[in-house]
Amino acid sequence: MVTDTFEQNCEILETELDWFYRVLDTRIRLYFDHDCEYDDVFSAEPPVIETDETPYAQVINHYEMTFQERLVFILALVPHIKPQLLDVFFTKNSANSRDFTEFGGRNGHAFQGFLPTAETALFLLAGDNLKRRLMFTYLFDSSHYFHSHNLISLKQTGENEPPLSGFLQVSRDILELVLTGNTYHPKFGLDFPAKKLETAMEWDDLVLDSHTMAQVMEIKAWIEHGDELLHELGLIRKLKPGYRSLFYGPPGTGKTLTASLLGKISGLDVYHIDLSMVVSKYIGETEKNLEKIFQQAEHKEWILFFDEADALFGKRTKISDAHDRYANQEVSYLLQRVEDYSGVVILATNLRSNLDDAFTRRFQSIIHFPMPKPRERLQIWEQSFSGKTSLTGDVNLQDIANEYELSGGSIMNVIRYATLMTLRRDERTITRGDIEEGIRKELVKEGKTA
Repeated sequence: MVTDTFEQNCEILETELDWFYRVLDTRIRLYFDHDCEYDDVFSAEPPVIETDETPYAQVINHYEMTFQERLVFILALVPHIKPQLLDVFFTKNSANSRDFTEFGGRNGHAFQGFLPTAETALFLLAGDNLKRRLMFTYLFDSSHYFHSHNLISLKQTGENEPPLSGFLQVSRDILELVLTGNTYHPKFGLDFPAKKLETAMEWDDLVLDSHTMAQVMEIKAWIEHGDELLHELGLIRKLKPGYRSLFYGPPGTGKTLTASLLGKISGLDVYHIDLSMVVSKYIGETEKNLEKIFQQAEHKEWILFFDEADALFGKRTKISDAHDRYANQEVSYLLQRVEDYSGVVILATNLRSNLDDAFTRRFQSIIHFPMPKPRERLQIWEQSFSGKTSLTGDVNLQDIANEYELSGGSIMNVIRYATLMTLRRDERTITRGDIEEGIRKELVKEGKTA
């Protein structure tokens, strides 16, 4: 559906493209000594964006972009919205029948238009003025927000080529935001080995013992007040940004659900990292796979959830060969990368002892998720059956909770089984026999005597 904001965003983009074309035309005319309205590209002033209600305007105003930043930004967007504007760069040099080297740029594979590079941007800004060229190379430094905030990166296509020959690549999330106003959610796959965690459950559905819940609330407090603590109170000078927590305890005790609900009540996306796709036996590949996730996550306030974290952050091996030495160096790098992340990182493991002690010292909290006690088990039993079913009179949930030490996950499996067997009989009343059979199956799965 076309909205007023979408229409307004399109109008602003059209105005911005008109300005870009004036700058481009000015640079070409000045470079080839043709008649020109302006004597400098900086005389072609950008349009004033008075509104802050459209996605494009919000990005421009948020970063308070200068002339040169704004020009690089729209240049990177042009291939996606009006690629024909760059066709002028296909002009051949009559002196040697080759492309003009100073234009930079390159062709894509399927894309037949001109792909601008950092060289293209510097040509527009500086022409053949070396002083200006050197002055504006800061726009492509790793410290500039284009790079550090993952707006624009330089995509290299060959080894040992000049860095500024990399073409301007707008991040997918920024592209989605400024063109449609939508939030981009990367798809799970080899290039992004993480899945977004979502749950239909609510915070009141979470059943934890009081000590565990109190520690979880500390994470919630950080999410709500961490920015104030660091910036308004000035502790950013003494504390690292971000929050790291270790969840440990038996399977089914609520570690994943807690991470999901922390995101849900805080309005933050939670991504579950699939370590089977991250960890590689090949030297250097594990950190490359993890870096793909961190690059996407930076400045989005995602909660990153690593389940079975000992597969990646386990105790380091004794050095017996060069491969072991590199593996330990790789783990050290990964630990530092997690520590530098400005958002919330949650690692989960069944056994705390499986993790490297040097790493656990870097956590802000280490939270034990024990097997639920009878009181918590009863609460899970009572609140988890469907309200559209009933229990036969011989079902005593208090006795069941006292007798069977089951995790919350196992209880839910029993309820699933018992309810399914009831529906199979075309009934809505769950029997004690169905529940006991479900319990027996869970105990057998856990290797316990049924």
